[in-house]
Amino acid sequence: MNDRISTPWIPAWIPHSGHALRHAGIHFDAVRIKGAAGSRVASELMVRTAFEAGAIVQEATGERYMYFLLPPETVRAYEWPPGVRALTRGRRTVSYVGVPALTGATWPLGWRSVPTAERFFVVGKLLEEVAGRLLVAGAVK
Repeated sequence: MNDRISTPWIPAWIPHSGHALRHAGIHFDAVRIKGAAGSRVASELMVRTAFEAGAIVQEATGERYMYFLLPPETVRAYEWPPGVRALTRGRRTVSYVGVPALTGATWPLGWRSVPTAERFFVVGKLLEEVAGRLLVAGAVK
């Protein structure tokens, strides 16, 4: 990780060190995809965006989920295929997502795609298209 990242654009919900749980639906919404399927979707997004995909968090343990961060209160605007879980706030739901710092030791979380001032969030329409194509077609199980 590059320790010389300029910080003026970094929002307060990204921790300075380690990692922290953040409430989905307030600062961001998230799309969660498990294991190899999530990795394949992330790789395809990286290729299609010239490696400027926006914020993608990956887990290194357990189910190895991939979390694609979208602007707050936008995740419901899309139709997600089976195997995708949309995380946001609602009247009867509370969802939290682990967010790593941009530098330093953040295990077991890390950035698959680091947010930048130019592309902070993942583009929802592109994620919907890529996830739909890869997951519905059965390309990744």
